[in-house]
Amino acid sequence: MDYITITIPNGEKKEFKKNTTYYEISKSFNCGKEILGVKINNEFIPLNRKATTDAVVKFVGLDDVTGNKVYKSGLKFIFEVALKEVFPNLEIYYLHSVPKGFLGEIVGDVNITPEDLKKIRDVMDEIIKEDIPIQKLTVKKKEAIEFYEKRNAEEKALNIQNISDIVVSLYHLKGRYNYFYSDMPYSTGSITEYDIVFLGRNRIVFVFPSKESDGLLPEYVHYDNIINSFLVGREWLKSLNMEYVTSINKTVGSGKIKEFIKSCELVFNLNISKVVDEITSNRNIKFILIAGPSSSGKTTTTKRMSQYLVAKGYEPICLSIDDFFIDREFNPRDEFGNYDFESLKAIDIELFNNVLQDLLNGKKANIPSYNFVTGKKEYNDNYKELKDNSIILIEGLHALNDELLPSIDNKLKYKIYLSPFIPLNIDKHNYISTIDLRLIRRIIRDNMTRNISVNETIDLWQSVRKGEEKYIFPFIHQADTIINTALPYELGVEKVYIEPLLYSVSVESDYYEEARRLLSFLKIFYSITSEYVNKDSILREFIGGNDD
Repeated sequence: MDYITITIPNGEKKEFKKNTTYYEISKSFNCGKEILGVKINNEFIPLNRKATTDAVVKFVGLDDVTGNKVYKSGLKFIFEVALKEVFPNLEIYYLHSVPKGFLGEIVGDVNITPEDLKKIRDVMDEIIKEDIPIQKLTVKKKEAIEFYEKRNAEEKALNIQNISDIVVSLYHLKGRYNYFYSDMPYSTGSITEYDIVFLGRNRIVFVFPSKESDGLLPEYVHYDNIINSFLVGREWLKSLNMEYVTSINKTVGSGKIKEFIKSCELVFNLNISKVVDEITSNRNIKFILIAGPSSSGKTTTTKRMSQYLVAKGYEPICLSIDDFFIDREFNPRDEFGNYDFESLKAIDIELFNNVLQDLLNGKKANIPSYNFVTGKKEYNDNYKELKDNSIILIEGLHALNDELLPSIDNKLKYKIYLSPFIPLNIDKHNYISTIDLRLIRRIIRDNMTRNISVNETIDLWQSVRKGEEKYIFPFIHQADTIINTALPYELGVEKVYIEPLLYSVSVESDYYEEARRLLSFLKIFYSITSEYVNKDSILREFIGGNDD
């Protein structure tokens, strides 16, 4: 019998019989962590695949972005199966990501209680304990469409119909079939840790380990305002019968997408107008602090809010925290010796507060501009003065952190958190990730305005995400309001810009698998021309073509 040699990154080698599964191979190496798959030439391979040739193999666990998505898909499938065993007539809808987990809603004629949820969890734990292999099935496209049509899952059938693939992959577990836009774990036993938080009204939050939590089960922190922001957007789309991607696609196909785009832009502007009305009703407020993660649209939102304030008789002064970076030679470094630009210590807080105190005291203040090429602040006689009708808008990563403005009375502040919580779902069991949406925005913007490649953006992305987890998310609860900066139609427009960039990522790249995953995700979206997008739309911050 033929033998093959498997080598792992540290150089260790072992021989195996040809056609040994990667699951069996993974068990023979002492990796010290739960393995969810392997990567060969930067491509993810499920553990049930058989090894047929010599290969250098990287084992994938929760410390890998792909492994994280595989784990989450397994958890979703196990819950669906357990729910059907306990309550055959109920359905689970997976709605949206939230910090540390994702939101689900149980739909049907039963009001779930904590005791009911415990019964479901008991079944889940039994399924996990049994360590049941999750079977991957490759079926013809037509058969998959017919399968979902018979089960009244029209949105799933249309999603499959809209992709060009001849065959599709479904997964099977204890009589249930489904797909989750990612590979599945080899078996149910891979789901070692999870938690389910009951919110009432049949809504639950799933909490699970991730790369950001160092593979440990994080403690859930409830952000009611984030969930409410998403639900408001969802109800609006439901009122238009536009809950799913397939609904947007139908609108594109019917030639009516231009009208829907106008509606989305109008709702976004109305939301900002409502926030401005709340701010201007309190004459004590002198500082509007606007924070949000990368690619959340801080620049455009700040500009739009400034325009509304002008219309109400104010003279807004816009400041960017980034202009108060300390000189790069003094910038703190992370544990790897790289510049930590996300740290609060990267900001010249003393200078920032002195400038604001001068403005409050009626003095003129010279506002610096940070030169990201030289890594130094520059002064170009940009003097600002606070008038009786002035209000200061401050945008940046640390805007919600009270340590940024320790000398300013909180009564003078109004805090806003921005994030694109896109309320459009792919289908009942697959939502659009806020993180994916922000990454897509950033890849396009970095390439278009900063000449940064896809590889460089994705490489930096994990560091950016780590900074957000540390410096933004812990302060969300301090925000006075949330503004959802997602446009339900935007991925159809962004698809046109990003697909060529993702196709350019070669198989030799460490980020080949991530690029292919995003390409696969975008298959279901119909392309939308950018000529329908307003010149002042928040989307222009990322695709270009604005008035500035």
